[in-house]
Amino acid sequence: MSDWVRVATFEGDESAAKAIVEEIDKEPGPPPGIPAKSIMVGYDRENNHVRVVVRFDSEENLETGSATLDGMEPPPDAGMHRISVEKLEILLERQA
Repeated sequence: MSDWVRVATFEGDESAAKAIVEEIDKEPGPPPGIPAKSIMVGYDRENNHVRVVVRFDSEENLETGSATLDGMEPPPDAGMHRISVEKLEILLERQA
């Protein structure tokens, strides 16, 4: 079985990236309704984009988690808004 990822891109500056990291870090694990294996947050300084990558162990869990995430918004004081969402099946992962 393949893993799947949901990549949400937000427009926001570095303080917005830090705010979303702080919000995610408040909890020891994913919120209810998000059966995720992992989460990564990246910041593209050149374009002021924050990317949140959530990994799932099945397409079914991706769809469940994505439905929950679609209903969530960044904290109002974060100063960011979602500009895109992609769902991808992981075809290859190689560790160095």
